[in-house]
Amino acid sequence: MYKILLFLFFPIFMLAQKQKLEGTIVNSENEHLPLVSISVYNSSNLLIKELKTDNDGNFILEGITEQNIKLVVKNEGYSLFEKNVDLEKSAPLHIILKKESQEIEGVVMTKRKPLVKRKIDRLEFNVENSNISSLNAWEILKNTPNVTVNNNILSVKGSTGILVTINDKKVMLTGDELKNLLENTQGDEVKSVEVITNPPAKYEASGSAVLNIVMKKNKIEGYRGILSSKYIQTQYAKGVFGLSQYYKKDKLSIMASYYKGLGTYYREGTDYVNYEESRTKWISTMNRKDKNMSQNTLNFNVEYELDSLTNLSLNYSGFFAPKSFGTYNVPTIIYNSQDVAVSDYTTINDHRSRSINNSVSFQIDRKLNKRSSLSWVNYFTGNNAKKYQNVITYLNFAGESPREDNFLTNNKADVQLYSTQLDYQWKNDKLELESGVKYSLAKTNSTLDFSDNENGVLQYRPDKSSIFDYKEHNFALYSSLSYTLGKWNFKGGLRAEMTDLEGIVSEPYELNKNNYWKFFPTFYAQYTTESKHEFGFSYGKRISRPSYSWLNPAKSYYNLFSYYQGDPKLKATITHNLNLTYSWKEWNLDLYYRKEIYPSMEISYQEPSTNSLIYYFTNIEKGEAFGLSLYKSFQIKPWWNLILSENLEHNENYFKGIDGMLYKNKVWNWVSNISTSFTLDKSNDWKMEIGHRYYSPGIQGTFRISSNWSAYFVMNRKFFNKKLEASLVVNDIFRTTGQKVSTKYANQDNYFLDYGDAQGFTFSLKFNFGNQSVKNAKTIKKTTEQDRL
Repeated sequence: MYKILLFLFFPIFMLAQKQKLEGTIVNSENEHLPLVSISVYNSSNLLIKELKTDNDGNFILEGITEQNIKLVVKNEGYSLFEKNVDLEKSAPLHIILKKESQEIEGVVMTKRKPLVKRKIDRLEFNVENSNISSLNAWEILKNTPNVTVNNNILSVKGSTGILVTINDKKVMLTGDELKNLLENTQGDEVKSVEVITNPPAKYEASGSAVLNIVMKKNKIEGYRGILSSKYIQTQYAKGVFGLSQYYKKDKLSIMASYYKGLGTYYREGTDYVNYEESRTKWISTMNRKDKNMSQNTLNFNVEYELDSLTNLSLNYSGFFAPKSFGTYNVPTIIYNSQDVAVSDYTTINDHRSRSINNSVSFQIDRKLNKRSSLSWVNYFTGNNAKKYQNVITYLNFAGESPREDNFLTNNKADVQLYSTQLDYQWKNDKLELESGVKYSLAKTNSTLDFSDNENGVLQYRPDKSSIFDYKEHNFALYSSLSYTLGKWNFKGGLRAEMTDLEGIVSEPYELNKNNYWKFFPTFYAQYTTESKHEFGFSYGKRISRPSYSWLNPAKSYYNLFSYYQGDPKLKATITHNLNLTYSWKEWNLDLYYRKEIYPSMEISYQEPSTNSLIYYFTNIEKGEAFGLSLYKSFQIKPWWNLILSENLEHNENYFKGIDGMLYKNKVWNWVSNISTSFTLDKSNDWKMEIGHRYYSPGIQGTFRISSNWSAYFVMNRKFFNKKLEASLVVNDIFRTTGQKVSTKYANQDNYFLDYGDAQGFTFSLKFNFGNQSVKNAKTIKKTTEQDRL
């Protein structure tokens, strides 16, 4: 009898069961949309539940006893979405939100996604479809919130210990080589820049902050290509030519690009050194002109969906500059205390250099079940550089016979990095767990051969030559947990890193070994109100290990009286970052504090006994800074936008002078970037932007850096149904970016004037061919692998 009753009441039991529905929300570009509000109504149109998508645009609706419901999806900038759902019959949902449009005076304006988006652990700056996508990656970084580029040095909120990654993979370049690579990376291939002030535990702990450049992925079926050319005119002409090709078919996606840059590079500088002891002033004028007629940037990426649970990807990127060369003619005049020229010498520096960088990565992503996945990434980077110089000096000193001096240097550096990382992720609608392990090995070999004519004949000098070998093993474990509790989001993590290093100097022989464990905690909290006000807090501890070139103690001579030198005993810098954030309707406000223990940097000192000016890397005692940054985008009219980016910071550096005394260098520093952009036609194909950047005086260790400002202009126009795109960029319109960098304490009194040849214009053309439109997404049938989840 009970079996019959059970059979009769079974349908009622089924209706009374709580239903479950999974889904994903994306936009028309198939980008997953996080934190989208979803309202659930019953058949009587009464609200019964509210929820939001997670960081990957997924949601799970459960705990509902109703059979027929209505979903209402709202997200700013997108049209309202409504759908009636039968929970008994419904399969997982794939909801596509369309961007909201409004028609004004015959002009159809489509709302774009916010230019800046605040996430719990980073600030995302969306580049695609903006005016600055016509720039290169280096210029894009200059326009990124919280990022400044001063004297070609990258900093985030005043901190210069920056780790640059492309698609989360470390770039093994610094200084001018990094700048050259980014200048040859086209902006239309950049999707976004992520400014990660307190990087989560998944990232290696190196660098006080991370700038992650996210490259676009191909979403268009079929074949398409982009042919581009760029002409740059500053003091001398430069050019970039390139071809990008994309192919996507079913499970296979391929991207390949090649860009060739060439031109003449120029930089003006004047050094002033006052020697108190001899009551003389030395003034050197160095206008540097270098030609580099072959800068080659290659990228190749292939992705293949092995099955519906497994993705494979292979990436190669290379930068080749086989020959950069130039001859500097540097006159130096020596004045006495009455400003009368008493001596002089002239340096002729004939030099050439070569740089090659190769990076290869291989990645496997595997879904283990509906909630967990595994990712394994391997990458190798090799950087090879050669620098040769022949320096002749003609000396005409008072009381001495005129004479000539000659020396040669040949410097070779080879850096190799291998890394492997395994990451595990598990998540549901409220919890997300990430954990992983990483091992990396870095090796560098640097050789300096020095020859001079001290004995009247040019010969090799082993006492001034050097071989430097460096090896560093790094092993890391990390784990982090994210939790969503109503309007609160929390994330915390811990990373442990073991570093084992060994540096050997040949002449004089020196061995430096070190082995240590360090722990790096991170914590984030974010609260979102009903009206989308977002309040956040984050803390992170970081380490900045010295660049390999900074550890090389060999003297790299500029001339007889000036050289650069590294230090194999440089300490790693420990940085503590605290951030309070607020965001609402594209208002982004950051209040921050930073403490650096033994920051390493390049400074200079003058040596009176030899009349030498020496540049070297060293650790200063400490650095402290606190500040406030503001970023806001104003949509004044549908066709007129204004962007305001401001940063005010108080910065202090404590350093020991050559006299052994402790000195403090401090400053209030203000960085301002204001730009306004206009859409000049109905079809949204003609855009213009005008901007202004200002840097108030700053500091770096012993240096005090003067203020500078610049104005720029950008115009972009598309023709022939967007097949052809032309851009004009004018930089440093009034030639105002020159700087004075000075050192003055104890008996140190020197400064240099520097101008990086920024004034000029760039004209570029881009032609799109092949398939440029996204085909309708096909319904993909579940495969056997997915059915097993």
